[in-house]
Amino acid sequence: MLLLPGAPGLAQVAPYSVTGDAIEAPLEDLAGDAARGAAVTRNRETANCLICHAIPDTREPFMGDIGPPLAGVGSRLTEGQIRLRLVDPTRLNPDAVMPPYHRVAGLTRVDERFRGQPVLTAQEIEDVVAFLATLKDRKE
Repeated sequence: MLLLPGAPGLAQVAPYSVTGDAIEAPLEDLAGDAARGAAVTRNRETANCLICHAIPDTREPFMGDIGPPLAGVGSRLTEGQIRLRLVDPTRLNPDAVMPPYHRVAGLTRVDERFRGQPVLTAQEIEDVVAFLATLKDRKE
């Protein structure tokens, strides 16, 4: 187990504990809301998940295929595994193309307006975890 508190002065990054390939505890003990998580996932201005991933929703145009499809992710991964992949996928794969959504330290080429801020808040991370955990069916 490794404790990773947010860096000093970066209060927006929640502390978390990594065990194996997961962050088991919800960030800041927050409960996620799947409906809000679906909205975050579909938001092409902030998280922009759909630029790389496809979700099982035929109403969504122009979904990506760089990352794995998210259909069935709730059957393949635990909530803790999903959480770590959202917070900082480079913990599992240093060469990951997916950006860390809840890390600010060690990043390069970040617009000055956004430096020191995670892409997603702790609540948004938990909401996306709640949504992705509902995607149990592997069919699109």
